[in-house]
Amino acid sequence: MIPKLSLLDRSRTREGHPAPEALRDTVDLARTAEELGYHRFWVSEHHSVPGVAGSAPTVLAAAVAGATRRIRVGTGGVMLPNHQPLVVAEQFGVLEALFPGRIDMGLGRSVGFTDGIRRALGRGTGDADRFEEQLAELLGWLDGSQQAHPQVHARPSEGLRIPAYVLATGEGAGIAARAGLPLVVGDLRARDRVVEVIGAYRKEFRASAWGAEPYVVVSGTVAVAATAEEARRILLPEAWSVAYSRTRGSFPPLRPAEEIEALSMTAKERELYEGALAGHVHGTQEQVAAELAEVAALTGADELLVTTSTYDRTALLDSHRRLAAIAGLGRTPAGPLK
Repeated sequence: MIPKLSLLDRSRTREGHPAPEALRDTVDLARTAEELGYHRFWVSEHHSVPGVAGSAPTVLAAAVAGATRRIRVGTGGVMLPNHQPLVVAEQFGVLEALFPGRIDMGLGRSVGFTDGIRRALGRGTGDADRFEEQLAELLGWLDGSQQAHPQVHARPSEGLRIPAYVLATGEGAGIAARAGLPLVVGDLRARDRVVEVIGAYRKEFRASAWGAEPYVVVSGTVAVAATAEEARRILLPEAWSVAYSRTRGSFPPLRPAEEIEALSMTAKERELYEGALAGHVHGTQEQVAAELAEVAALTGADELLVTTSTYDRTALLDSHRRLAAIAGLGRTPAGPLK
């Protein structure tokens, strides 16, 4: 089994449930993750996506940290090209000052996914190419080494030790290796590619003040239930949203699995839907334990970051409980697993 187990929640909206509820669900899920013994809980950044409420990750991370006591809290991630590094440093400095020793700074290099969003953010596709430069500046604001803006200091961030993680989008793995930072890589459906990225990262890793050796977090969807069929049904709402977005250009709120099973799909929609279902880790506890053991052997990962979204919150929480039991985490809330 992979040594550490963590959760990332994207605050997915659900049909018939407003966006504010999705944010409250994220905070509630963080409390459950802490009770179950998960190592960390991360939130994400998406702008103008109908099916995602999480647009301000540092604000949401503050709410999560305030509602929990032990679990590490962070972002998966803040999209650095969308922001000024000084502002990001200040935001995480405030979080670390308020919740010392519990804050993670997960960083990605994506920009808004449509031209309209990028214009609204004041960014262009080329801004992603400056990620490595921005990352160095951000780290410089934290350790006091930045020279681009003399006599300017990030308060209260300067001097605080806030762990940084790089999401492996595009050139992210190489950037993480050169900076001596941990790497977050997914998804588990493309395992040959994941192994290739991890191998290159470990080979190119340069020890730094931020990390003496490589650290790999693999991320992906994991669904666990009493039967393999029940576990597969957990995956249906997200798979349909993916298929819908690729045929209609809009990522919708999640729909109940029974509605999706009753849908009449075009041949193209069916192809995309089945493709979105394929390759995820799902099944009974015994099946998932065996598959995760294979993932651990294949990747040598230090940590698994679970990114599962679904309409049925009861099924999702049960899945996370079962996964915690597989991993032998410290505590399971009351209520037997059936």
